[in-house]
Amino acid sequence: MASVARQARSAPAPALLSIGQVLAKLSPEFPDLTPSKLRFLEERKLVAPARTASGYRKFSSADMERLRFVLTMQRDHYLPLKVIRGYLEEMDAGRTPELPGGAVAAASMLSAERKLTRDELIREAGASPMLLGDAISSSLIVASDVFGEDSLAVLKSLVELQRSGIEPRHLRGFRAAAERELGLIESALMPVARRKDASSRARAAEMAREIAGQLEIVRSSLIRSALSRLDS
Repeated sequence: MASVARQARSAPAPALLSIGQVLAKLSPEFPDLTPSKLRFLEERKLVAPARTASGYRKFSSADMERLRFVLTMQRDHYLPLKVIRGYLEEMDAGRTPELPGGAVAAASMLSAERKLTRDELIREAGASPMLLGDAISSSLIVASDVFGEDSLAVLKSLVELQRSGIEPRHLRGFRAAAERELGLIESALMPVARRKDASSRARAAEMAREIAGQLEIVRSSLIRSALSRLDS
């Protein structure tokens, strides 16, 4: 027992990372991450790094995982920070809340974002090359040499919609609607976007996600309301 205790005492403490080291580890996955964004996430109580006697932030491995979760939920699922913070607070309290974004979000947290070639995308989606071409020409999928999980999810949905007689050309209005929503968001952000400092850019990015999330709630409500009329 004494030898075990001596080993425990001599075991090195887990290494803590500076802001620069955090950026070096996370920037390849999240290129837009900056020191200002890290400080902004701390201000919003998404992460609480330790402080040295001199006031420098030090991030643990748990802080790193928390940051990776927050940034993934923002980037891949456009979740507002207050939604992510609420989920984390529930977890910190020992409860098991539903993961924001549902099963799709869970899947993305378990594996890194994949990159698919055109042939891989078609094969995994069970689509035809013509369907992918129609999706690209209808601006539902962006033409590229490699495609991500979002493109795969869209193409899979288009395969199912095609079975119901809905073709990509029928969905051209979706892109126009998305552009209109983007215009609304840009107008709302104009007062903040005029400021060029990094903190304002981080705040504008978060506001954009917040607004997009609210617009999604309105859109989903309208669709549910329309569906209820069909049922009646």
